[in-house]
Amino acid sequence: MTVERIVRTVAETSLEVREGLAGRRGYEDEENPSGEKQLAADLWADELFEERLLDIESVAAYASEERSGVVEAERTSNGDGRYHVAVDPLDGSSNLRTNNAMGVLLGVYDSPLPARGRDLVASAYVLFGPLTTMVVAVDGSVTEYVLERDGKSVEMRTVTEELTLPDEPTVYGFGGRVPDWPAGFENYAREIETELKLRYGGAMIADVNQVLTYGGVFAYPGLESRPEGKLRLQFEGNPVAHIVETAGGRSSDGERSLLDVTPERIHQRVPVHVGNTRLIDRLEATLGN
Repeated sequence: MTVERIVRTVAETSLEVREGLAGRRGYEDEENPSGEKQLAADLWADELFEERLLDIESVAAYASEERSGVVEAERTSNGDGRYHVAVDPLDGSSNLRTNNAMGVLLGVYDSPLPARGRDLVASAYVLFGPLTTMVVAVDGSVTEYVLERDGKSVEMRTVTEELTLPDEPTVYGFGGRVPDWPAGFENYAREIETELKLRYGGAMIADVNQVLTYGGVFAYPGLESRPEGKLRLQFEGNPVAHIVETAGGRSSDGERSLLDVTPERIHQRVPVHVGNTRLIDRLEATLGN
């Protein structure tokens, strides 16, 4: 029930965040710990998630892409403090100004942060598209919900149970500037673009959702100028890897599953490749040559 409460709290808060985005499209003076400019919406969403999640007794700590360190829970009552949550409060928030897709990412770890992906007990993302949907991986299965407001309460209506990647891949989406791709990844990309349809929108969860729906591969590789990649392991890499692998696919940092990467820092970056197993196998073979 505790993990279910965490997931439901993120569902309810995400819908509130979506409804409150208007008027919060401007940039603040601050930058997040990764050196990116923060929107008013980034900071507001982060504060909401921190407050709501740390109010759950079994949540020991909260970390987000928008703050430098881990926030420990302070309680007068006794909670078991088992879970450590990592949240990207607005994935793809730069899309807010152009009114394109974005959403929320969640990782629930049973080990202090930073933690390996193998320590995840649940992961989820909420996608703000024409509908507000939530994909949750827990207890070895993936479920997709539509989030709808019913008066003052939020309904999580099940759309797909035991969600799995389609066997035949259809789409791909690759991030980073093409001239900055390493030669190995560029060779792989040139093969894939002759086989699959391009789907890339600049919000990782939207691109990964396309892969889960149609089959295929998403990647934000290490770059010549940034070999460690752009995406954060705790907040982005691990949760999407956990979801995709639970749905029958694979993840990789180029050599191994993202879930096997041992983190050294809370905001550690990592190359992210997720999708159908044989496509990720081909990627690793190409990068290894």
